Amino acid sequence: MMSSELVANLFRITLADDKIKKEGISTPDGAEMAHNIAGQEARGAIIRAGGILPEDHPTPTKSVEEIAREQIAELKEMAKKKPLMLDEDYD
Repeated sequence: MMSSELVANLFRITLADDKIKKEGISTPDGAEMAHNIAGQEARGAIIRAGGILPEDHPTPTKSVEEIAREQIAELKEMAKKKPLMLDEDYD
């Protein structure tokens, strides 16, 4: 997720929470409707501000796990050439 997507999601959740509290919503259906309305408002704000909607952000080519494995492998290769001061085993 891009930082703007994370912030927009937090904004949506906060709007929905405020609406639920303000209107005294107490049913799952009511809460779902509040979240849907808040989501529409958050998306509208993104569009009006000229931002990028979440589904239009680029998709990463590698997962976090793949990147972590590559970095660990790189550290191991570096350690073969010059010992590193690592106190954990990364096998």
